[in-house]
Amino acid sequence: MRIVISGVGEVGTHLAKMLSGASHDITVIDDDPKRIEEVAGMADVVTIEGDCTTFAVLKKASVRKADLFIAVRPEESINIISAVLAKQLGARKAIARIDNNEYLEPNNKEMFINMGIDYLFYPEKAAAQEVINLLGHTSTTEYVDFSGGKLSLVVFKIDAASPLIDKSLIEITGDRDSLPYRTVAISRDGETIIPRGNDRFQEGDNIYVIANQSAEKEVVAFSGKTDIDIKNMMILGGSKIGVQVASELQDEVNIKLVDYTPEKAYKLAEQLERTLIINEDGRNTDAMIEEGLSNMDAFLAVTGRAETNILAAMLAKRLGVKKVIAEVENLNYINLAENMGIDTIINKKLIMASNIFRFTMSTDVQAIKCLTGCDAEVLEFIVKPNSPATKGKIKDLDFPHDAIIGGIVRGDKTFIAVGNMEINAYDRVVVFSLPSAISRIGKFFN
Repeated sequence: MRIVISGVGEVGTHLAKMLSGASHDITVIDDDPKRIEEVAGMADVVTIEGDCTTFAVLKKASVRKADLFIAVRPEESINIISAVLAKQLGARKAIARIDNNEYLEPNNKEMFINMGIDYLFYPEKAAAQEVINLLGHTSTTEYVDFSGGKLSLVVFKIDAASPLIDKSLIEITGDRDSLPYRTVAISRDGETIIPRGNDRFQEGDNIYVIANQSAEKEVVAFSGKTDIDIKNMMILGGSKIGVQVASELQDEVNIKLVDYTPEKAYKLAEQLERTLIINEDGRNTDAMIEEGLSNMDAFLAVTGRAETNILAAMLAKRLGVKKVIAEVENLNYINLAENMGIDTIINKKLIMASNIFRFTMSTDVQAIKCLTGCDAEVLEFIVKPNSPATKGKIKDLDFPHDAIIGGIVRGDKTFIAVGNMEINAYDRVVVFSLPSAISRIGKFFN
């Protein structure tokens, strides 16, 4: 696929690296020569220095031949203009990053579609929704719904109290023909393992489980934790994510929002009527304790600095806060933060990659989630008639060993995948895959 990316800041660079690694032809545009030079050294891409809102630069990037144009500069207006121009010049699909919630309202969204933009993406809103979803499943580190909640990916860390420790997969599930859940991966010491029957669980493992609705509570019990109701919550950072979470939850949860900047704190106090705004430095341990951090059920750190978020989250964890979430945009810090005991890491780059990646697949993909805690993706495919997946039992499909079929949705029924099961046309199939298998698994469902 020919892909043109406008803007190579953190998000654009991550997309360029990820997509070039998937054997796409990538061209990147940016007006900053230093950023152009940096991305050229990281990924196999064609680089063009210039203004992405000019016809000359867009033509130089051959957008008329592009299958996908992705505008991810920090400036919303430039993204919209360049995406519209790219589509008019011949790009098959155009995506624009925005930072205005108003644009996502149904009537307004339709206007952008009429202008030629196929998809608008607001990373901060998506990150806020992910946080809110996680606060409803406090014992998990990640939680993803598929097919309207018929199947879910539940991710949890094995604590010392977990009944799974030293048990193998076959001991947990037995040799049953039908299962309510299936372990699709184990993340251990930075390595992602696609487990087989004799693999044993260890304390500290991150476990990835596909489960149907009836089995979620049973799966969560394996973590050694229980879900809690969030009544009191502290948010560090008046960022767009922090404000979005506070505005959606302030009628149900007692929220304190801490921000370092006095001017911003005053504005937030006017904007968030039911949230207590505190003008304080989140790095000041004594001040955070004085503001009642130890009495919180949940803590969310979403300042613009990963280091501040990690340190504040560690303090919250040490003070006994049950659910601690931190925004960590530096991908190199994610494993470090998880090993320090922080419950959940959110990363806008990975969230955005999840939303954009499905546009690059030749197969009919309903959803993709790029996972934070491991180097893997979970995908939901719609099976085409006469595709290879419909030609026999799952165990006979010669499916790649670095991927695993987790579950199947067929109408109103859900099935956890086992070897003797057959896949039908129009089934929705949830697959867990390491990067090495992504380019190979689509053909089974196409």
